[in-house]
Amino acid sequence: MLVVMQSHATEEQVREVCKRIESLGLKAHPIPGSARTAIGITGNDGAVDLGVLESMPGVIECIPVSKPYKLVSRDAKAEDTIVRIPTGSGDVIIGGQHVALVGGPCAVESEAQVMAIAERIAQAGVRLFRGGAYKPRTSPYSFQGLGEPGLQILAKARKNFGLGIVTEAIDHESLDLVEQYADVIQIGARNMQNFSLLKRAGHAKKPILLKRGMSATLDEFLMAAEYILSEGNYNVILCERGVRTFADHSRNTLDLTIVPAVKRRSHLPIVVDPSHGTGVRHKVLPLSRAAVAVGADGLLVEVHHQPEKALSDGMQSILPDEFAQLTEEVRQIAALLHRTVN
Repeated sequence: MLVVMQSHATEEQVREVCKRIESLGLKAHPIPGSARTAIGITGNDGAVDLGVLESMPGVIECIPVSKPYKLVSRDAKAEDTIVRIPTGSGDVIIGGQHVALVGGPCAVESEAQVMAIAERIAQAGVRLFRGGAYKPRTSPYSFQGLGEPGLQILAKARKNFGLGIVTEAIDHESLDLVEQYADVIQIGARNMQNFSLLKRAGHAKKPILLKRGMSATLDEFLMAAEYILSEGNYNVILCERGVRTFADHSRNTLDLTIVPAVKRRSHLPIVVDPSHGTGVRHKVLPLSRAAVAVGADGLLVEVHHQPEKALSDGMQSILPDEFAQLTEEVRQIAALLHRTVN
């Protein structure tokens, strides 16, 4: 259910409608727009008495939402959601006419490694840095990340180069720590349907970057995002990172068709990870170009200055010079689409 407020409705009127919704044992989600505010209602198993709400001051109408994902749908919010990420050199904007670039290694391996790569990322004019302090791996014998010492290294990179930090949380305990250190909390593909973790992310005060599961449908992907929004965190960025198919020429199949599909159904921004999506270094640049051309709101790219020595995913990490080339080419493509890269 969606309650649409009048364009001149006051903040007090919005609060009163929210109070009335809560008094019915339901949850209210105010969704501000450029013209008017809408209030999403969740927690109702059956029909809501529309007359009670439609008669309140400031309300235009109540609209049933047929889709299972209520808050992430275009029905709830027609305009694109804009997510702002603070960095030492101003906010990075994701969504709308803005395209964001994120670069860095798969894993935080050492302070020297992170500082060397962070310097090159900053030199390329990119202000968001990715790197995993926690690494969920298929094998228990693979490098699992440095944990909190890795987060401290990322914090130092932020301070030294003015970068915003994007890093993954893998469980409740790590999310508590990541929230202290990071600017964006990543939920990886393996945890896309870890509903307990999604609910905890919904209480975080930082934006969430939610990766698509390796076999997730579009509806399953959007329902995972709905878990986060339903708990009160509306700053969610979706991420396509490839799905498992029969193809054997790449690690995964990067599904760029999901970008326009998401934009048709949801107001949330969606970025693309061509590194995990292909698993092959020489495919990262061409698919980065394609992702921006098809409408992605950003790119999440793995960069390593010594990929042959990387402890995680060296085969898919591009070199800093290739990343600089990627940023230049992406800026040109974005300009043709009347978009700005930041």
